[in-house]
Amino acid sequence: MEFSNTITCSHYNNKQKILLVGEGDFSFSLCLAKAFGSATNITATSLDTREELEQKYRDAKNNVEELERRGCTVIHGVNVHSMDKDHRVVRSIVYDRIIFNFPHAGFHFGREIDSYTILLHQELVRGFLKNAKKMVKDKDGEIHTTHKTAHPFSDDWTIEGLAKENGLCMTQETPRTCKRVGKKNARVLVKDEDGRGEIHVVHKTEYPFMEVTVTPAPLVGKSSTFMFYLLKNNFQ
Repeated sequence: MEFSNTITCSHYNNKQKILLVGEGDFSFSLCLAKAFGSATNITATSLDTREELEQKYRDAKNNVEELERRGCTVIHGVNVHSMDKDHRVVRSIVYDRIIFNFPHAGFHFGREIDSYTILLHQELVRGFLKNAKKMVKDKDGEIHTTHKTAHPFSDDWTIEGLAKENGLCMTQETPRTCKRVGKKNARVLVKDEDGRGEIHVVHKTEYPFMEVTVTPAPLVGKSSTFMFYLLKNNFQ
């Protein structure tokens, strides 16, 4: 479906082919769909099966069904480390934007400041970037990840360094303020610094054998959306 008018929501618009990975209750995807008035340009994916989503997230079923009514392609069981070979996701499409909000390897390895835990988080992000760069447009395509910027996330995860390893260069970092809403879901409310553009996103684990347990807190902490593009001579 081609749109005659360009409708913009934050850094995204309805004329872009958008891929979202690691979705939890799909509220981020639905926010974009509502802003655009349609979701025909959106492919939204989760690692979980639909049954697992409905068990974990109260609003997942309704959100997914509404996305599908709006024309979104919803795909479950997608691993970001192998998605470039997943024909359901690739479908001969090269994406304008690929988005992974709050990547997290899980809560069962130890404390966030432990070296082993940090290495697992880094490996998750590294694998995502390695796959995403093969699926994003060479010209004007961008890979986005929203990530906490407080210690130990900012210093130890080294998101920008992981991007450079994959031939990516950061074009922009947009600070966010994130508050968790609800006690059962790992859902957070994201606003730009000026208070506009409310978007719901979900913390997610990339490993299917783990349960995600989140202790409710009034504030998730300062976060940023990091935006990367593919450097020339790195189209591989």
